[in-house]
Amino acid sequence: MARTSVVRPRLRYWFDTTMTRGTPALIGWLSMICLAIVVPVSALLVWADRRRPTTLHNQVMEIWKNVSWAFKLGGAVGAPVFVALSILLALVGLLFASTLVGLIAAGVNRKILDLRRGTSVIMEDHHTVLLGWSEQIYPVLAELVEANAHKRRGAVAQRRRGAVAILAPMDKVEMEELVRDRVPGARSIRVICRTGSPVDPADIERVNPKGARAVIVLTPGGEDGDADLVKTLLAVTKSPGMQDQPHLVLAAVQDVRNREAARLAAGPGACVLSIDDIAARLVVQTCRQPGLSLVYMELLTYEGNEFYLTEEPELVGRSYAEALMSYATSAVIGLRRADGSLALNPPSDTRILAGDEIIAISQDDGTVILSDRPGTIDTAAVVTPAPRVPQPERTLMLGWNRRAALVITELDQYVAKGSTLDVIAREPEVADTVASVPLYRDALTVGFRTGDVTEPAVLRGPDLGAYDHVIVLSDDADGTMGLRADNRTLVTLLQLRHIATGLGCGLPVVAELSDDRNRALAPISESDDFIVSDKLISLLMTQVSESRHRAALFEDLFRTEGSEIYLKPARDYVLLERELDFYTVVESARLQGQSAIGYRLLSEAARPPGFGIHLNPDKKRTIRFTEGDSVIVMAED
Repeated sequence: MARTSVVRPRLRYWFDTTMTRGTPALIGWLSMICLAIVVPVSALLVWADRRRPTTLHNQVMEIWKNVSWAFKLGGAVGAPVFVALSILLALVGLLFASTLVGLIAAGVNRKILDLRRGTSVIMEDHHTVLLGWSEQIYPVLAELVEANAHKRRGAVAQRRRGAVAILAPMDKVEMEELVRDRVPGARSIRVICRTGSPVDPADIERVNPKGARAVIVLTPGGEDGDADLVKTLLAVTKSPGMQDQPHLVLAAVQDVRNREAARLAAGPGACVLSIDDIAARLVVQTCRQPGLSLVYMELLTYEGNEFYLTEEPELVGRSYAEALMSYATSAVIGLRRADGSLALNPPSDTRILAGDEIIAISQDDGTVILSDRPGTIDTAAVVTPAPRVPQPERTLMLGWNRRAALVITELDQYVAKGSTLDVIAREPEVADTVASVPLYRDALTVGFRTGDVTEPAVLRGPDLGAYDHVIVLSDDADGTMGLRADNRTLVTLLQLRHIATGLGCGLPVVAELSDDRNRALAPISESDDFIVSDKLISLLMTQVSESRHRAALFEDLFRTEGSEIYLKPARDYVLLERELDFYTVVESARLQGQSAIGYRLLSEAARPPGFGIHLNPDKKRTIRFTEGDSVIVMAED
């Protein structure tokens, strides 16, 4: 027994050693195993045959024929030289056939492997190219699916499915599986994945960027994310064919300070957004107007209403006031002049010239059509609001991240003199940063206190009921604004909701989230808003990729200067508890120098998915406003 236990490992080791000697050893073992099986079986076949030969010589010849037939050696019987030559000829034929089969199999396998690796060049045209891989890719693809669906049912329907080419340093099959799992409806467009480096011009050429309608460079994330993005933009501009004519290249930097470098790298015609800058502006605008984030989300997605630009010859020579009343199923917000300049919410007497385009909010391009009859206005229901003196506001900011300073600077641009902002963060060194934040209007007084905003004792310290607005920032103290930051935000929101319930007061909260999937987990009320900056940027880039003119439009919308979107009390426009149509609301807003685009009903504010937001309502349909309802307008303040 002991001897067997020693012999077996030695035999196994000897076998393994011989197998490592390469192809000759493999052929030798294969031959030995085949002979060990074929020769005995051939003898058994002769023995089992009822007509088997009686002499030993003839029996050996029959066994030889069976062996030869099994190995395809011809089985010739005759003189030794004749048998040897026939075996040689059969071996040559066998070698040729096996080599040919091996070459064909190797070639097919190599081609299949290349296809699985995603290294071949695509031949698509007028497609969208996505470079890199991050969480941004899922909302971008989802919106491209919706955009494709809109085109196929639009005024000029297209039969061909849209195409999206993705280049990322990942396995092709893995990318396809992730897209299939995370993007519902992805099969409605052609998603073509290719494996390669987004910073290598030769790899970028695989997705044919010169034939694309738009190239979107996804934000890599991380500390060196902006540097990697700039390098990718340089690789795009160096890709063959990209220098011949301008192409629409879209990208978004995390830090606003890197925006200019990214613009230089992307070249003329590119659109480079700043995640921090846009997110800070949205946080400030939304914290002062509950429900505004819902309006922006609808305008940036293809599921509801979005912006369209259209020429209307019948309106040439007429005023902007007439244009406001000319569409029953679209909300006019401004003009795009023939020279490319924008006039959002211009004065009512502005004349529409030849070559001007109407900027309207509508379901799709097929619904931006003139109404068949003029709207009716209930002049008796129109209200002229009493002038209001801006009052100082109190705001509480919980948490700190890299864009918090931008939020403070931006808030100073909006609030009245004497307003205050209290900041609570867990890092004591933030106090020095808060003290150095530039305040250009000096309308805001900023205070700081150290504390962990997830702890109930810290949140009960300030008088929450005395604040007009509460901002919860995605905390990046751990170096990232990802899952861990969202976990802290959700805990803070739970604590705030519990404290507010105990105080018996409504607490308007705007919170940052990194992952949109966490929105469904957040404890919300009708006064809560959520800013998911990465998703918003993804939606913005998708909108611009479908129409490059929207880039300037969104740039104007998010600026402090000029007209922006506001939610204002309905009582400032029309009489409450009175049946009227939206034409009356549009006329009342026009008299105040504003463009009405929708309303929000307080009775529906807690009801998903719209939460009371009615954007671009049918102007012919009647409605009754009550106390607490709002009108959504484009206005300067």
